[in-house]
Formats: sequence, C-alpha cells, structure tokens
Amino acid sequence: MSTENEGTAVPPAPSAPPVPVESPAASAPAQAPEPGASSDGTAAQGAPTAPIPAVPASAPEAAEQQLVHTGASAYASPGGQGADGHAQAQGAPGAPGAPYGGTAPAQADWPPPPPPATPSYADGGGSGTGWGSSYQQPAPKPSGKRGGLLAAILVAALVAGGVGGGIGYTLADRSESSGDSTTISASQSGGDLKRDPGTVAAVASKALPSTVTIEAESSSGEGGTGTGFVFDKQGHIVTNNHVVAGAVDGGKLTATFPTGKKYDAEVVGHAQGYDVAVIKLKNAPSDLNPLTLGDSDKVAVGDSTIAIGAPFGLSNTVTTGIISAKNRPVASSDGGNSTKASYMSALQTDASINPGNSGGPLLDAQGNVIGINSAIQSSSNGGLGGTGQSGSIGLGFAIPINQAKNVAQQLIKTGKPVYPVIGASVTLTESAGGAKITEEGEGGSDAVTPGGPADKAGLKPGDLITKLDDTPIDSGPTLIGEIWTHQPGDKVTLTYTRDGKTQTAEVTLGQREGDS
Repeated sequence: MSTENEGTAVPPAPSAPPVPVESPAASAPAQAPEPGASSDGTAAQGAPTAPIPAVPASAPEAAEQQLVHTGASAYASPGGQGADGHAQAQGAPGAPGAPYGGTAPAQADWPPPPPPATPSYADGGGSGTGWGSSYQQPAPKPSGKRGGLLAAILVAALVAGGVGGGIGYTLADRSESSGDSTTISASQSGGDLKRDPGTVAAVASKALPSTVTIEAESSSGEGGTGTGFVFDKQGHIVTNNHVVAGAVDGGKLTATFPTGKKYDAEVVGHAQGYDVAVIKLKNAPSDLNPLTLGDSDKVAVGDSTIAIGAPFGLSNTVTTGIISAKNRPVASSDGGNSTKASYMSALQTDASINPGNSGGPLLDAQGNVIGINSAIQSSSNGGLGGTGQSGSIGLGFAIPINQAKNVAQQLIKTGKPVYPVIGASVTLTESAGGAKITEEGEGGSDAVTPGGPADKAGLKPGDLITKLDDTPIDSGPTLIGEIWTHQPGDKVTLTYTRDGKTQTAEVTLGQREGDS
C-alpha cells in the first residue's frame, strides 16, 4: 500500500513594495564607486544595500511540490498478497508564476503605478499614510576585505570542519596576505585500518575460515549446494540433513574452504526430523578452528545476527540482521520425494537467507554460533530445501544451536538420532487450536502407546493439548517442535482440555531412536 501526496500549486507570494526613489534634494552627492563594485553600478559582494522589509509571516510561500511515499508490504497468510506503491509527480510545472500544469496570467501594464509616498509594511511602527512609516536610505558603510555573507559561510564551515577546517583557513589567509601560492597534497594512505572485535567485518573475518561450501551429488548425478561449519578439530562439519540427503546412499560429497582447498567428505550421521547432519572431511587438515558455540536460550529478540553461506552458489557470502522472533514453530520438507517433514522451534531472523545458505551458521554479534540456517518463508512458499529458487523476503529460520549441538554429538557418537516423545499421535493441521490426540495411530495402531509416557500420565484420544510448560501450543507441529527441544527423561507439564474442562498432567519424556 502506498500513499501519495500530490503536489498542489500554491499562488505565488506577493512581491515586496518597490524601494522609493529619493528626491534630488535629499540625495547624497555622487561618489566614486567603492573598490570591487561592478561597472554597471551593481553593489559588489558585501557592499551595503538598502534593506528590504521582512515579508509578513502570513504571506504565502512560493509554490513547491512535495511527494510523500509510504510503502507497506503486507504479509498475512499463505496466498496473501502485499502491494507496493511509488510516488509520482502529478503533472509538470507550467510557465513561471503559474500553477503546475496551468498557463501564466497576462502581464500587467508597464510601467507599474508609482508606489505610495511613504512606503513601509503595515506591521506597526511609524506614522504617515499609505504603507505606513517613512523610509530612509541608510548611509553606505566602508566595505572590508571580505563580505559579511562570505565571512558567515566561512565561520559555519570552520565550526563544522573542526581542526581540519581551522588549518585550511589559516593557510588560505596567509596565502592571501603574502601573495604566495601554497599547494597541499592529500595523503594517499588511509593508515592502518583496525576493526574492533565486535564489528561485522571482524566477526566475518574470523568465522569465514571455519565455514565450508558443500556440494552434494546423488548416485544418479543430481546435486545441490549448501553450507556447513567446522564443529571440532577432528574434521566434523555440521550442516542440514536436506543438504546431504541426496548423497547418503552412494553419493559424493565435497567441502570447499574459502581458501579454495577442497576435501572429499562422508556422511557420519543424519537426522531427518531435526534436519541436522554431520559429515567428516577425509584427510582433514590439522589446523582446523571450530566455531565457538553460543547459548541460543539466552538470545533475545532484537539481538544482531550474522549469516554466512553460499546463496545461489555464491560462496562465503555474509549478511546481517536481527533476531525477529524466538520459538517459531516451523515444519519443512527435505526437498526430495519424502513426505516426512522436519520440525523445529526456530529462531527467526531477517538476515538475508537464500537457497545455498542451508546448513550455514547464524552468528551473534560476538561471532558465536546461535543457530543453523535451515529454512525460509518466501512469496511462493518455497523453502531452502525446495526445488524452486525462491528468494529471501526477510523471513529466515534457524535451528537453535543448543538443540543442534545435542543432535550433532549424538550423531558423532552413534550415527543415529534420538528423539524425545510423549508416546501419542497428534493431528498435524495448523488450525486446530492445539494439538489434538488422534483417535487412531499410523497404520491403525493405537493413538496412545500402551505403557508410554502419555498413557502413564492419563492422556486419551481426543484430548486437546494447549500448552507445554509455559509455551502455548496451537497445533501438532508446534507440540512436536517444542518436545524436540528437550531430552529424553525430561519432565514436562502438559495442559489439555477434555470434555470442555482444562486439566494438567506431568509427563516424563520417552525416546525413539532413528528416523521412522
């Protein structure tokens, strides 16, 4: 949506009354022109002139066109459409003194009628008739070496320019008085440029050597590009599952550092549900520097973020933004033929993230990893793992590093992920007002696993779960994403409704090993 304020013509301000011509008797004797006066009698710069009375505050200003451009991009729900507007000038100026697009009025007769005998603006002061008080030409003052206006401009420049301006003025003044010419050469060197540790440039220069561009190729020859970062000195690289999924069974993986060094790699383990994978460099170098991991639980909305990746194959790209939201429930696919989704309680950022950023680090202002860039919401509803090349609209999502770290360590240890579970099937629709336990599980199995955590807590099919601890639950994917931020064995409190009554139950989370 845009708002335009079209330019509206304003009538021109009335001209000031002409300066009266003194009678010959009152005129001063003719004098020789002052130094610096022009040959046609026009006063030189700085020479005193007859002051023009100030225009009354009520006099309208000269016409001026103004444009106000307010752009609002609306984002509401899938299928919603934003609009944008561009302010445009409405019409072109016409003849001088005429309204925009209009015609100039006919010229008045010339010469104009003589002014009143005693001109002055009627703003009080003085006696007389016509315009008001009488007017007298002030006596001319001797002009100095510099005009008053020029001196005022120089003073303003010196105040703005500080020490540098003062030196420049001193040199110029001495040059004028001596008649000599002074040439000052500007330095061709900006000196040593030192960046503070907290600047984006400093963080990027430290983090980039520990990021890699990953190329994954399936056994059928299909491939894609993603990003990863050094997790430890043994050569483990953390990335997204959907980056390497195609190369898991007989495919080929390579990881390229910003220096151009490329290494073959292999998949150590991958978790489709978490969308996390770990690969290991073959013949890894001994000078690897793992990135420092931050604490994603302590991240606050508004904190600065830095994303590193290879958007559209452009390796070592750095973008910046902020944390826009926390605990954003996100479900995304791996971009393949699998119907299984990944669930996360994500960090949302407006740092530009595009296809190819997947698996790259999301850093805080100190350079600590706080998340793994994983998905985006785009205007065509594409994700980072999708086959389309949808671009960033400022809605990027990252897996919190606290969760990703636990998953990565489990994959390095056993090669398989472990998921915390409540032992109940829930609906996956996003408009249920909560996570409803289904009447029947997958393949006709029990919706509530007999002897499982939910069964022991007294939950039944049809119960609508609306809260996990203090986190509101509005859908099944939200519940799954929140559960997966915990560890097996953790105790959580579930709030649910049954037959219109709200109840709570304490549940000790169970576990499931591997993707099913």
